Amino acid sequence: MYSRNVSFKLKPESAAEFTSILEGQIIPLLRRQKGFEDEISFIAPERDEALAISLWDKKEDAEAYNQKTYPQVLRALSKVIEGAPKVETFEVGNSTSHQIAASAVN
Repeated sequence: MYSRNVSFKLKPESAAEFTSILEGQIIPLLRRQKGFEDEISFIAPERDEALAISLWDKKEDAEAYNQKTYPQVLRALSKVIEGAPKVETFEVGNSTSHQIAASAVN
């Protein structure tokens, strides 16, 4: 499993609208993507920050989403975010909800 972690700087007092856009537009879009598994978002309204973590079956699925669909996501969020989001990618080491165990590192 593979994750995309995206950090956002929110415009002041836009946390509720960010959440609304995520629920109403972004998550339905993600659910239509090949290999999409889950989306988890975290909001720190007092700091005007948000973090969205999406989980994917394969790295290739996440990369295809990044190239084809992520620009639409940025357009949808453009009225509530400032600057360019920071995107980081990871292999998932373990997850209790997805029953993934850490693999041995040699």
